[in-house]
Amino acid sequence: MAQGPFARGLKTVALAAAVFSFAQNIAVAAEPTFNNPLVKHRADPQVALHGDGYYYYTATVPEYDRIEIRRARSLNDLGAAEAKVVWRKHARGEMGAHIWAPEMHHIDGKWYIYFTAGRSDAVWEIRLYVLENASANPLEGEWKELGQLKTGWESFALDATTFALDGKRYLAWTQRGQDSKIHATNIYLAQMDTPWSITGPAVLLSKPDYAWEKVKHEVNEAPAVIVRNGRVFMTYSASATDANYALGLLTAPVGANLLDAASWKKSPVPVFASSEKNSQYGPGHNSFTTTPDGKTDILVYHARNFRDIVGEPLKDTNRHTRAQVLHWNKDGTPDFGVPVAD
Repeated sequence: MAQGPFARGLKTVALAAAVFSFAQNIAVAAEPTFNNPLVKHRADPQVALHGDGYYYYTATVPEYDRIEIRRARSLNDLGAAEAKVVWRKHARGEMGAHIWAPEMHHIDGKWYIYFTAGRSDAVWEIRLYVLENASANPLEGEWKELGQLKTGWESFALDATTFALDGKRYLAWTQRGQDSKIHATNIYLAQMDTPWSITGPAVLLSKPDYAWEKVKHEVNEAPAVIVRNGRVFMTYSASATDANYALGLLTAPVGANLLDAASWKKSPVPVFASSEKNSQYGPGHNSFTTTPDGKTDILVYHARNFRDIVGEPLKDTNRHTRAQVLHWNKDGTPDFGVPVAD
């Protein structure tokens, strides 16, 4: 029996719907998955996909005494990759304790590592420092100490990161303010004139304002930046480093004056927090990378797979590096979801 135009139209719509559904299923199936945890006993992870096709990885080691670099073609291979020690703490004095949160960036043909260190004789005099390597392969060549990265005042400072936008390079970091009576840590931003120095005054972007940022300790720390969809998104971590640790989010439009605090909007709620269902606790201190083709954004972070910690959380070595796909909402904002199960 011949079909009328209406019946043929229905078949066309049904076929189009089936094709769309099939394409969606393929897209979901193609989404990368990760063998979490990627690297055990490594907190504060930073991963960068370089032009040579390698993922370069560094993180805080549990002994707080050295800086390691790994590289692999796949994120899933980082755990088995050789950990090359490129620098060790000093036996005495400056840079002699609490070697934390290294980040490695390739700038103007050279590699730089930004890291945190205390003094052997005053371990909580935490400051920012920089290493430089001119070798094409950062696992080779010499890492030279460039000394302290001065921020404009002396106080507890850590977790530096850098990013470039519209021909300008910026440094974002964590520091206590200039009022020594206030022990909260804040997020600051400044423009850089060299890869190891800032120019102009530091701008306060965020301080612990909300209750979820003040659990046990008043903390905003560990900024990380991703630029997408006409906006600059800066994550940061808040509260104590136990199950209360969570990610917050600052947002500014591309083209705005990033050194004007009024350009930034702060989320009143955490955007990434512990998941009881998936047994993931205290996710935070993240970095961003992509799949090798650059088409899919990936969130790299640390978390524990248990809630209750015996003793001081800072001495617990079970913060492991993890990764998952970062999705995007229709309005162009990031959808962090929840930490995925191991």
